[in-house]
Amino acid sequence: MLSGHDVESTYRNINGVQLHVVTAGDSDAPLVVLLHGHPDFWYGWRDQIHPLVEAGFRVVVPDQRGCNLSDAPDEVDAYRQSKLVADVRELIHSEGRDSAHVVGHDFGGFIAWNVALRHPSVVDHLSILNVPHPTVYRETLRSSLEQIVRSWYVWFYQVPKLPEWMLRRNDMANMVDSLEITSNKGTFDEETINRYKAAWQHSGIEPRINWYRGFRRSERSSRDTVTQPMLICWGEDDIALRPSMAEKSLDYCEDGQLEMFPDASHWVHHEREEVTDALVRHLTRNNRLESTESVKPHY
Repeated sequence: MLSGHDVESTYRNINGVQLHVVTAGDSDAPLVVLLHGHPDFWYGWRDQIHPLVEAGFRVVVPDQRGCNLSDAPDEVDAYRQSKLVADVRELIHSEGRDSAHVVGHDFGGFIAWNVALRHPSVVDHLSILNVPHPTVYRETLRSSLEQIVRSWYVWFYQVPKLPEWMLRRNDMANMVDSLEITSNKGTFDEETINRYKAAWQHSGIEPRINWYRGFRRSERSSRDTVTQPMLICWGEDDIALRPSMAEKSLDYCEDGQLEMFPDASHWVHHEREEVTDALVRHLTRNNRLESTESVKPHY
């Protein structure tokens, strides 16, 4: 666990599963929910928790279903977007709130997009790190051979049993490689990698792969446009996703801002402190604007 700011580790029964949840900050402060992706767990947000608390927020970080200390249902349908979105909605309600600021990275970004699109009243402000709008992703896959190649792992994960065997073998060396290949050198030190391996061993590999199988089975949202104040942060050296998708995603945001980070990878929030600063600015600025009923800026 992290020191300071009364960081707590709890368990909550949410949407039929028990989720491990890390919390910090005043329980009455504005709520921020941080959603990790693959192959991450709550610890991936360790550098953002304290700055957000210091900025005046209540921070809630779940191990999402199938990950680390949370329950991991066996069936693929348990990982459809509708289930993962419902987890977030009920997690917010478990804090005694009707809505929260939602931040997502990687696959957690897809979940965050979908929470905002499917249940707009639940999301106050949306922040996304290195994940395009779902419609932009689908359209790019249909039109770009380059993106199809970059997304090879998504197709590979649809194969029964083989991905699990490949990722478990040799003390999960391929999982470690997935961190190191997709990040800048030194982003993940030995101690951090050992923490990740412990998390993978606890829940197993299959539930994480089922995220991608469930994603392929998920129905599309009836909405395409995000109405909430929106921030997209994007590391330009992401080897899995074309940077052009970041700008195209703004076309689906009524009030969107994009910040590109050169020489940063898919793990942009691990590598650039400016990402945390951008998140704090985005959330505090919009809170201040709402409280004074000022006109929203155009980005």
